Amino acid sequence: MPANSPQKSAQNSAQNSSRDPDWTRPGAYPVGEGIHRIPLPLPLAGLPAVNVYVLEGPDGLVVVDSGWQSASTRTALEAGLRQLGHGLDDIDTFLITHMHWDHYTMAAELRDTLRCRIQVGAGDRDSILGYDQEDGVYAHRTPLLRAAGADDLAAEVESRPLEPYETDIAYGPPDQWLVDGDRTPVADGALEAISTPGHTRGHMVFSLDTAGVLFTGDHVLPGVTPAVGNDGHPATSPLRDYLASLHRLLDRPDAVMLPAHGPVGGSVHTRVKELIGHHDERLQEILELVGDGRETAMQVATAVPWTRRRLRLDELDAVHRMTAVLEVDAHLSVLAERGHVVTQQEGGVRRFARAR
Repeated sequence: MPANSPQKSAQNSAQNSSRDPDWTRPGAYPVGEGIHRIPLPLPLAGLPAVNVYVLEGPDGLVVVDSGWQSASTRTALEAGLRQLGHGLDDIDTFLITHMHWDHYTMAAELRDTLRCRIQVGAGDRDSILGYDQEDGVYAHRTPLLRAAGADDLAAEVESRPLEPYETDIAYGPPDQWLVDGDRTPVADGALEAISTPGHTRGHMVFSLDTAGVLFTGDHVLPGVTPAVGNDGHPATSPLRDYLASLHRLLDRPDAVMLPAHGPVGGSVHTRVKELIGHHDERLQEILELVGDGRETAMQVATAVPWTRRRLRLDELDAVHRMTAVLEVDAHLSVLAERGHVVTQQEGGVRRFARAR
């Protein structure tokens, strides 16, 4: 890599930005030529902030992701922009990696007053247009839990009261549904939308080739593995889609990783290979547990360690238990597609056995 290449320049800026051990510290940080990162606070245990990225566009600022709709988010965004000599009304476009609250809803609230535009992947259309807070945050997942043999957990999730920060969330359709290959002009080139379904059906990452960077959203994160099928209308096989999306990034030139959560920097290709390796190991682990006689996703999930702390399933809260069981179910679906396990429906529950 030439010493003065755009990717090298971005890598140096990202390394300088990531030297602060607390990536959530408020402010605006350069991460590449003409690119700044502003971390915004989140009300979630274990996930303290989301990174949004600010670039100059021909008609105002282009901001990648927007944060969770709240007074604290707005204050932090205003402060970060002020540090760059801008205000909220300088924002022309929000490019949203996917429809989750911590990426979409601040933009949805600001749009009416700022007259800014929102763009999000077309694959998230059903989840955004079908969002109904009165149905409960996880109503769409409880049938999946029951099919995974987790009736008690489904009932617990159904009866879970909304947290205060989950009420009165701004949504609504974007101004543009992005498709693969769409380009958004910025001062130093154009951001190319790359379809990367898996985490949600409409997840997009954005490449700025002239700077050698990739805004990876939740698709490629440092240190953690994103959940798959984590949307209101999940795909039939979200892990299959996610793995295909990872391999797609390996077919593109490498870039410096600018993720939605965690410190910036490092090779996209290196992290993608780590994620693929993790899922290969998980698939083999789950296959062996099915071979030992565990028949449902719930039974397998109780035997698998979770998080880097290797916790038991019953040590997680209800929402994380739900995510864990559905993660196992997604891996079982891939094993079935590859012919390693066979499945049958019995009393509304999917049961698996190792293929002979």
